[in-house]
Amino acid sequence: MDPQHTVGGGSSGVQNQLNALMLTTVPSSLPIGRSLSLSFFYPCLPAHSSALLEMLFPSFLWFSCFTLGARASVTVYSQQPLGAGTSTAAATNYTAAAYYDSTVLTAPPVPSPAPPTQFSIQLNSATQAVQNLSIPLSGDFLGFSIEFSVINQVIGSNSSFLQVPFLNLMASLVQRGGRVNIRVGGNTQDYATLVPSLPNGEIIQKQQTGNTNPTETPTLDFTAGVLYLLGNVSALINVHWYLGIPLNDSANLRMGIAEVGEAVLGDKLIGFQVGNEPDLYSAHGHRNSTYGPYDYFGDFSLVVNAMNNDANIPTKNNLIAPNLAGTWTPESVWNTGFIQSFTSSLGALAVEHYPSDNCNAEYGIGSPVNVQDIFPSYLNHDAGKTIVQPYLNSTAVAQAAGKPFVMFETNTASCGGFPGLSDSFGAAMWALDYGLQMAYSNFSGAMLHVSGEDVYYNPFIPPPRNQSAFHQWTVAPLFYAVLAVAETLGNSNTSQIVDLQANAGNTYTPAYAVYENGACARLALFNFVTDPTGASTYTATFSIGGGSTGEANATPASVQVKYLAAPSVSEKVNVTWAGQTYGPTFASDGRLQGTQDVQTVNCDQSANTCSIQVPAPGFALVFITSSAFSESNPSTTQTFSTTTLSKGQNTVTVPASVLATSNGHSGSTWHLGSTSKGSISSARAAARPDMVVLFMVIYGTIAARVLLF
Repeated sequence: MDPQHTVGGGSSGVQNQLNALMLTTVPSSLPIGRSLSLSFFYPCLPAHSSALLEMLFPSFLWFSCFTLGARASVTVYSQQPLGAGTSTAAATNYTAAAYYDSTVLTAPPVPSPAPPTQFSIQLNSATQAVQNLSIPLSGDFLGFSIEFSVINQVIGSNSSFLQVPFLNLMASLVQRGGRVNIRVGGNTQDYATLVPSLPNGEIIQKQQTGNTNPTETPTLDFTAGVLYLLGNVSALINVHWYLGIPLNDSANLRMGIAEVGEAVLGDKLIGFQVGNEPDLYSAHGHRNSTYGPYDYFGDFSLVVNAMNNDANIPTKNNLIAPNLAGTWTPESVWNTGFIQSFTSSLGALAVEHYPSDNCNAEYGIGSPVNVQDIFPSYLNHDAGKTIVQPYLNSTAVAQAAGKPFVMFETNTASCGGFPGLSDSFGAAMWALDYGLQMAYSNFSGAMLHVSGEDVYYNPFIPPPRNQSAFHQWTVAPLFYAVLAVAETLGNSNTSQIVDLQANAGNTYTPAYAVYENGACARLALFNFVTDPTGASTYTATFSIGGGSTGEANATPASVQVKYLAAPSVSEKVNVTWAGQTYGPTFASDGRLQGTQDVQTVNCDQSANTCSIQVPAPGFALVFITSSAFSESNPSTTQTFSTTTLSKGQNTVTVPASVLATSNGHSGSTWHLGSTSKGSISSARAAARPDMVVLFMVIYGTIAARVLLF
């Protein structure tokens, strides 16, 4: 959690608090130091009243000082309050959103022995002689799993008010991969109920009802507005959706989301997940202690029967199961005869997996994890291979059954991820290699989970609502991995990928080749090592055809290269894709910023070789054909601009270090509070207005009457 840096203290504390409050009302068009008409603070009063108002306003400020002294101090959210702060400073005040935690881990040292920095890769020019190629894949391979309860924050507050940064981010993926697949679900889907309406036009409403889920999952009511929201996104961008049928109460199935979902989304609806992580139902108290694969078989059959008997659900073959978290093996479900029994109802087979968890820190469950200690385990090729290995049999089973096999929900760690790891460049490198390893292992797709502002693994997230008037979105390194996967696989829907076991299978320097329409199209090169000296930058020299392949030399005269780069695997902000960035924290509108930097590398056709350098750390995507490169560089870019002002006001921008150093010298004498709605301190203050505030209300009313009449 980010520290809450308080403003106030000492003899000047009250005035500093007042100054900080006034910052939230001054429009950004006014530079600091310029005079501002007091009518700005009272827009309801006529212009001719300004003279008298200016006489009365000092009295208002005098009374405000007493009020501020009785209230909690103002909170300023920032990454580094004094320009030289550390992640351990002011730990007792560390109560802001976890996503803005400034913790930075230490990058692992260069491995010993270090990976060779010169090696060769022999590629076939065509697929006929390539062993172990994947099934055909699409550029939409990596998508997102968005927790149902946060869609009104991430996607849009209703069907008419869509989040522009979200649209821009999805558009950047569509332009490269052809489309985006998004699952709306998670733990909250099993507690979701479709209702006719909600107060104040809301489309979702969370209620804590004392359910037994250890991760404190709320019960969720939602309206059809949720489905219209998703439909309107798809009307603008080629986004397709997975939804979920609740299974917390199989005796009283709630099929409304399927009825309305199919009617509203049409061909933009991929399918319905039946139950989220049913192998955890017993542990979470949703079923009895003996609940097992055969019981899930029975529950699934109830959903199939309900769907088959519901005329309002025309599509009957788009169910997704078993969506296991890992307590059961997929084979334990296959062995019940599940696939054979329900093949006409199944649209895909799916699992969910996180390689670790932070549940002890978040909920007191399980064992504590030292994040620095486990960081290196994410920074090699074995990380992705280890996750995928238990599912290799199931991907073969799915292929034999003619069903896609999908990683329906995944990320760096469950229970919110890890500070400094899940939001680092290392996580982007991990997700990129993990994604391509799943593709190579015949998964058909995977979804990175997105949740609220209290988790570390979000690929993107809006600012807290009380900062939305003056902060933009934050795009994390993880999103760059999704962008890079989209470009690696392209939008032809014919891509096949192979793990090259490059550099004698060195775990720190993996590589993949991508074949498109039967021809070698792209080469993906990783360097997981962090070495600021440059000594661990490697050169991979590849050849296409020739040699022992039995094919003619086919290395092109030149290739184009895009780099995913950062100074270190522990970097959180300074990340670029082909020289462009989505910007630092609170600074993204969802569009890439800066000038694209694509490197052209000349090859040696006489030697049939081409040499590519890969920095430490970094990822290089080599475009071997012009058609592969053109897929990643559309001639036109679809972007969206906002047409709505959320609050009608902005703020001036003041460096955090300047504001923090004006705090006075005795902050400990002031009551500390929070700007977050619902905090205990603010609730108590709201319930107990003091006499000064009451007097101010009366005084203000009299002043207004004098001015108006």
